Order: sequence, then structure tokens, then C-alpha cells
Amino acid sequence: MLGAIIGDIVGSRYEFNPTNDYNFEMFAEGCDFTDDTVCTIAVADALLKGRDYGESIHEWCRKYPDPKGGYGSRFRHWVMSDNPKPYGSFGNGSAMRVSPIGWWYDNPKDLIEQARKSAECTHNHKYGIDGAIAVVTAIADCRELGRNKDVKNLTPKHILEWGLSRAVYQYTRYTDEFHIDLEAHRNKFDETCQGTVPVALWIVMHSNGFEDALRRAVSLGADADTLGAIVGSIAEALWGIPERMKEKAMSYLPKEMLSIVNKFHSKLIGPSISSTNLSTK
Repeated sequence: MLGAIIGDIVGSRYEFNPTNDYNFEMFAEGCDFTDDTVCTIAVADALLKGRDYGESIHEWCRKYPDPKGGYGSRFRHWVMSDNPKPYGSFGNGSAMRVSPIGWWYDNPKDLIEQARKSAECTHNHKYGIDGAIAVVTAIADCRELGRNKDVKNLTPKHILEWGLSRAVYQYTRYTDEFHIDLEAHRNKFDETCQGTVPVALWIVMHSNGFEDALRRAVSLGADADTLGAIVGSIAEALWGIPERMKEKAMSYLPKEMLSIVNKFHSKLIGPSISSTNLSTK
């Protein structure tokens, strides 16, 4: 899930101030975590504690009622409600927060079921659920690809075939004909799952590393923080994350978020990420 957090922070400065400069400054003045990180942490916390996803997301968002960029109006209403109910959303929020599930579960049925549950507490529209499922299947399959292939020499065709085909099929049903015209999405702010997730998959498919993928995502000039979060979550599974980027991103997070990151990492892999013990807010 760290890739999603990094993508969110890197893209946050450009959410409402878009850039098409591939060589933009990654951790510039004005960068911070947004609702994407708050919700991702909430999903990870729910997994650690065996809690309902909706309850955890609701609790964490109330702790952080005014993150950089704020919340969408309908989601904010859900957060502020004492009896929140799903509201039929197909926004990309279900896809940007789901990455912890892609690392927590290996069984395909569990991945799909848990992704569905994490989405439908708010985003219970078919496209909202499809977005969450597509991202977790991409993460799971790219994890497997990264374990078994030389990722430095992967072609877009190989990434699609071995890492993204199930995710692409979730939306298109025609994997062999998958094509996205990025120019049609350049400088267009699209908050929908169906307008964001396929674009994220295409960007990962044509990237050659974690940083390259984030630069391609943010410099598209679209919904920079959320596209960055989704691309980052999948790119992490395929290529891993440069240590310097881990260290810098973790310095933006409050201690209680760092604690969740450390616990989640420790539960899955082993000792805590050393960079999360750096200076915090």
C-alpha cells in the first residue's frame, strides 16, 4: 500500500494545479497526504483489526476531516453522517483506497470478495466495485510477475499478459484489444472509476519502473493524486519502491499513520520499514 500513499503525496500538489511536465519536482512545497492516504490507511487498519471496512473508513476520515484537497461532497456527507449508507457512487475513491487488500490476500476469491466489501460501503455501483476489484487483481498478479520475471526487461505486451490481463478484463472483456489514447485524457479531471482505472493500467503497462510510472501518471494533468495513488499501488507490486522515496514520503505522515504502515508491513513481511521511524508531524 506504500505505493498508493507515495503516489497520493506526489500528486497532491498537482490535483488542482495540473502539470504536463514529466520532470516535475516530486516532493515539492505544497505536497501532502490527501483523503486517498487517509482511506488507504483505514483499509489497512481494518485488515489488521478484523474490522468492517466502512466503520474503519468512517472513523479515520472523522479523525482527519480536512485533508489536503478535502473530500468530495457526497463522500463528505457520508463521513459526517452518524448512520452512513452506501450512495451508489462509481467514483475512483473505491480504487484508490483498496491496495492493502491486494497484499493481504492471495486467494483470488478472497481478493474479489474483500475488494467488493471495501467498495460497497460507499461505492456500491457496479463500476465502483469493478474499479476496486481491478486494482487488487492487478496488484496480486503484478506481485507474482515481479517474483518470477526479470522486471527490468518487461515489454508492455508482457506486463499486460502476465500482470494486468485480469484487471483489464474486469472492465473491457477484450484483453487483446486493450488500448487507451492518453491524449484523450490529458488535462481532463475525471473522478470516475471507469475513467481512471483503465488509464492507470495503461500507464503501468507502458512504464519501466516505479518512478517512471508516477511521473507518467501525474504529468497527464488529470486527477493527479488519485491517478498517482492507483498507479503507485500497482507499480509497487511490480517494481518495488526506491528507498529514498519511501523515506521522503513517510516524513509527511502523522505518527498514528506511520504506526499502521509499520504494523501492516511487519504482519506481511517482517521487521518494520526503517524509513517510517524518521521525523514525523
